[in-house]
Amino acid sequence: MKKTLLILIIVLYSTVTYAQTKASVNNLSFMAGNWALKHKWGDMQEIWGKPMGDNIVSVFRCVKDGKVVFYEFMTIEQSDKGPVLQLRHFNKGSIGWEDKDKPYLMPATSVEKNKVVFTSEDKKVLITYVRLSPQKMDCILDEQDKTGKWTKETFSYTLSKR
Repeated sequence: MKKTLLILIIVLYSTVTYAQTKASVNNLSFMAGNWALKHKWGDMQEIWGKPMGDNIVSVFRCVKDGKVVFYEFMTIEQSDKGPVLQLRHFNKGSIGWEDKDKPYLMPATSVEKNKVVFTSEDKKVLITYVRLSPQKMDCILDEQDKTGKWTKETFSYTLSKR
C-alpha cells in the first residue's frame, strides 16, 4: 500500500512539473477581455490583451468617488519554466510602489484550462484567475500576513461592453 501511494505521488508530481514547464502564455488567452466590477475599494477595471508573441499585457484601475485609488500595470512573459506575471502598482500621478528595477514577480505554478495560479517568490501571495463563463472571471487574491494568517479576497469580474 505504501509503495503504491509513493508511486502515485511521484507520478502526480511529475505530471504537475511537466505541465508547468510546458505551459505557455497562449494557455492564458482565456483572460483576454475588458473586465469590470463594483467593489468596496471602488469601481475596478482590468483589461487583458490577447497573447502576442511571448507575452500578454494588462492594465488595471480602481476609482472611488470619481478619484483614482491606484493603478496596476501587468505583463505575463514566457520564461523557460513557464509564464511569469510581472506586476507594478502606481498611485495617482504614476508614482510607482515597487523599485524601478524590481517588479513584483509571480511565476505560474498551476495552469489548467480556464485557470492559472501565480505564486509570489516568497510564497506569501497567490493570485488565481478562473474563467467561470463567457461573461464571468474571478481573480482570487490569497495573502499571508506577518503572523502567518491567510486571507482571501475574491474579485468577481464581468466582461464589460465598453
